[in-house]
Amino acid sequence: MVWEITALVGGGVSMAVAAYLYSWVMAQASESDAMNEFSEAIQSGAAAYLKRLFQALAFLAIAITVIITAAIGWQSAIAYLVGAICSGAAAYTGMYVATRANARVAWAAKSGIQKAFPVGFYAGSVMGLSVVGLALIGMTVLYMIFHDTEVILGFSFGASSLALLAKAGGGIFTKTADIGADLVGKVEFDLEEDDPRNPAVIADNVGDNVGDVAGVGADIFDSYVASVVAVMVLGAVLYTEEYVIYPLLLGAGGIIASLIGMMFVRTKEGGDPGKALNTGTLVTTFIFAGIALIVTRLVGISSPWGVFWPTISGLVAGVILGFTSDYFTDINNHAVQDTAGAAKTGPAILILQGFSYGLVSIVPSILGIAGAMVAAWVTATHFGIAGTYGVSVAAVGMLSITGMIVSADAYGPIVDNAKGCAEAAHESAETIRVCDKLDAAGNTAKAITKGFAIGAAALTVLALFSAYSETVGVQSLDLRSPGVVVGLFLGAMMPPFFSALTILSVGRNAFKMVEEIRRQFKEIPGIMEGTVKPDSNRCVDIATQGALKELVLPGMLALLTPLAVGMLLGKEALGGFLAGSIVTGIIFALFMANAGGLWDNAKKFIEDGAHGGPGSEAHKAAVVGDTVGDPFKDTAGPSLNTLITVMCLVASLFGPVIAKYALFGL
Repeated sequence: MVWEITALVGGGVSMAVAAYLYSWVMAQASESDAMNEFSEAIQSGAAAYLKRLFQALAFLAIAITVIITAAIGWQSAIAYLVGAICSGAAAYTGMYVATRANARVAWAAKSGIQKAFPVGFYAGSVMGLSVVGLALIGMTVLYMIFHDTEVILGFSFGASSLALLAKAGGGIFTKTADIGADLVGKVEFDLEEDDPRNPAVIADNVGDNVGDVAGVGADIFDSYVASVVAVMVLGAVLYTEEYVIYPLLLGAGGIIASLIGMMFVRTKEGGDPGKALNTGTLVTTFIFAGIALIVTRLVGISSPWGVFWPTISGLVAGVILGFTSDYFTDINNHAVQDTAGAAKTGPAILILQGFSYGLVSIVPSILGIAGAMVAAWVTATHFGIAGTYGVSVAAVGMLSITGMIVSADAYGPIVDNAKGCAEAAHESAETIRVCDKLDAAGNTAKAITKGFAIGAAALTVLALFSAYSETVGVQSLDLRSPGVVVGLFLGAMMPPFFSALTILSVGRNAFKMVEEIRRQFKEIPGIMEGTVKPDSNRCVDIATQGALKELVLPGMLALLTPLAVGMLLGKEALGGFLAGSIVTGIIFALFMANAGGLWDNAKKFIEDGAHGGPGSEAHKAAVVGDTVGDPFKDTAGPSLNTLITVMCLVASLFGPVIAKYALFGL
């Protein structure tokens, strides 16, 4: 009980610091009426979207709760509801403070980077600390009440099911607006990024919050919880309670490390905000390594080195994966600049160039994941711990610094919106330059977070796969079995099919957005002159309705396909299904996230003055490339992490039912 209380206190400290930072951010000045008006429009649009999303998800949650109660038990049903509520709360908290911090960052930018940077970062930290705090409190309390790891699987499933729809829906929303704003505003009318005359600018900024704040918050919450729960399940099956509690204590240690690391995130006037964010991440990593050693020695595990080294291997792999994504998407590196150079020939070669670099980026990332798995397995077995438990602990090690990682990620859309606020208020070129510099660091932070999240998802789903195998008693998969091979192919099909559905959704909605923007420019005189405001609410409504409508099919496929495969073909076939989905899911996620980020920064490189600068033919080609990459990096790619997690959790949660009632066993 002492260790459970320790984990609970860690979660409480995280929430207390988040509350303090929220009050500090809200106390910062924002004295421009134009900035505040722009910010309030974003607040209104984001709140309206999340309200409608959560209303729709409430009906789904009730239906799933009834099914879980009937099939598994009321305890798991309660855990499912708690998980969904905590995930939604973390997402909403981050979005709430982000939409209120943007004007404050813009106002502080009038005084320079040193004043504006902490406002953006501490606003992002509210979500980072809320994610880990709510997750740790939820898991610990449920374990203290029920003392059953199978029940905690319900908590993880609740978090994952909401995260899948929040991330995919937010991604569809944000890219609907972003593509429409770029194709019409930039290409057809030569407007700047956040020009308030563009009817889709407010919707685009709303999308940053519902996609990159609320969506990413729910996504990382899901991965964090799933990794911890997988280790808890394996610990309960294989070992004693110390092995069950260990990942919860690592989570508490990660919170302390993140809080210390945040103290090192600072920059002087004229300094580099990106360097400050990276310094905080590296300090957090080293501090956590020391805390993990202390936790491992104190908790009473019979072979402490057998869990400590796997923890460190996951931590190191997370840093490697994050900075690999940074290398392929950073505006100062060869891949981005080479792709930008290809824009001089038009969009075709630029798209081919970015596509190819996206594929190349898979190689070091997969090697890093494989290296972490091998290191975790070998070190665990060397010290007498099961290799499956070691690999699972590596995922927790990678995700234990989530507080710091999500803080840096949420900083990105906040400072992006701040630039929009500054442009809406027609601030000086120097203020815009400060916002641009803050935004550039945010783009890099988001790229690092995506690589980190995908790598964490890879290890997490492998841990969940191990938990599923232990739950249903599948010790190996025989590739000579037709059921396993069929399951393998069906699983491998799911991530590309899911990606196609979400990208097609963006395309359909973006078409409507483009038509609406063109209509407004044509039918509302005075927009281009700035004498009449565009109808931004109409654009927000198009993005909202389209996102919610398009969520239905992808969401149902993720929830029902594993059940269908398991019930029709048996538990071994479902094991093959999960294996196939994990492999293609990770590859597609890495490729799309990195290719999309690369195209985005190739466009920004040209907008900074290269190859003719804004308005040039190269710039127009780069906008086309960025338009292709937008749904790659912000809709389909990040959603695949959650897709494979949801399918693994469905299999694990309903595994006993599938094993007992499957119709066929090929």
